[in-house]
Amino acid sequence: MLIDAAVLRAADAPYAIEPVELADPGPGEVLVAIAGTGMCHTDRLGRVPGDLVAKPVILGHEGAGVVAAVGPGVAGVAAGDPVVLSIDSCGTCANCRSARPGNCRDMAALNLTGVPVDGTPRATGPDGAAVHNRWFGQSSFATHALASARCVVPVPVPGDLPLEILGPLGCGVQTGAASVLVSLGVRAGDSIAIFGAGAVGLAAVLAARVAGATVIVAVDRHAGRRELARELGATHALDGADGDLAARVRAIAGGEGVQFSLDTTAVPEVVSAAVASLRTTGVCGLAGLGAPEYRLDATLLLMGRTVKGIIEGDAVPQTFVPRMIELWRQGRFPFDRLVRTYPLAEINRAEADALSGEVVKPVLLPS
Repeated sequence: MLIDAAVLRAADAPYAIEPVELADPGPGEVLVAIAGTGMCHTDRLGRVPGDLVAKPVILGHEGAGVVAAVGPGVAGVAAGDPVVLSIDSCGTCANCRSARPGNCRDMAALNLTGVPVDGTPRATGPDGAAVHNRWFGQSSFATHALASARCVVPVPVPGDLPLEILGPLGCGVQTGAASVLVSLGVRAGDSIAIFGAGAVGLAAVLAARVAGATVIVAVDRHAGRRELARELGATHALDGADGDLAARVRAIAGGEGVQFSLDTTAVPEVVSAAVASLRTTGVCGLAGLGAPEYRLDATLLLMGRTVKGIIEGDAVPQTFVPRMIELWRQGRFPFDRLVRTYPLAEINRAEADALSGEVVKPVLLPS
C-alpha cells in the first residue's frame, strides 16, 4: 500500500515527507494505522554520523494507532484494535523468557539498525529503492507502520484520552516510570533524586509520587522544566548548573544521601553526581544514552552503593503500558502534561523544539 512517511536520507539532512510503498503484513507482522507517534531522544541516533542506522530510513518508535491488518500467525490482536507500539524483542532468549525484553540478546539488531533481520526490504521509495522501516520494529514516523507483533501492546482506551497521545507510553514515558516502579523498586517513604527533567525524568517524577516517595529531587538546567517537575510531584528542584549537586542532594536527604538516584542525561559529570548523591546502600539507575564511558569513585561503590544500567525500565510493555493507562484514569499519572502535538509535516520544527528544550515530548499526528 502507498503511505506517507517522514524519511531521513542522511544524518545531517532534514526529514522529508515522501510517498512510500509498504508491503502487506507477513508472518509475525501487524499493519497499524498510526494515530500519533512520539519523538524520542533515541531517534537522534539516526543523526549520528556513520552506518549504525541504515539510510534512507523511517524513524519513530513511540507509535499508537489502530490495527489495520495482521499477518499469518499473529494472535492476540485483530483489525480495529487500538494499540501502542513498543520495543521489539526475540521472545525466546533467556532474558526475554525472564521478562526482560529490553535486555533481549538481539536488542541491537532488532531495534537499532532500521533493517529487517533477514535483510528483505519491506518498503520502497518512488525510485524503487529500499527505504528502511524496521526502526525499533515499527518505524512509526508515517501514516502506517508495519510492526513486529512483539512490539504491539493492545490497550483499553478511555473515551476521554485520545489514542494519538498514547505513543510515548511505549518508550520514553515507560522508561522513566518503570525505572522507578520496576527496576529500582521505589517504595513508600523512600528518597530519590532524578537527574534530567525531560520526558524520561518527568515520567520518573510522576512514578515516584505514585510510589509514595517522601523525598523526590529533580535536577535540570531548564527553569521551566524544574517548575513543571514541582507541579508533577517533585519535593525539591535543583538547577543542574549550580555547583556540587551531590552535596546539595545529600543535604536535602538529611545529610546521608538518597536511597535511589536515576540519571537520564548520560552526561559523565552528572552520572558521577548521581552516584555521589546516594547513601551507602543506595542504588543509581542509568537510563541515559550517549556517553562512551563514565568515571566513578571506586570508594563510593566499595562502601555498598550499586550502579545498574536500565533499558525501558526493565518493564514488559504488554503489562506495564496498561498499568500506566490505569494510573492516568485514576488521576495519578498525568503524563499528557508532557505532550505537545505537531502535524507530521512539521517534524523538523518538532525536532528543533525538543532540542531547544521548548517542548518536553513532541507527538506527531500523521493526519
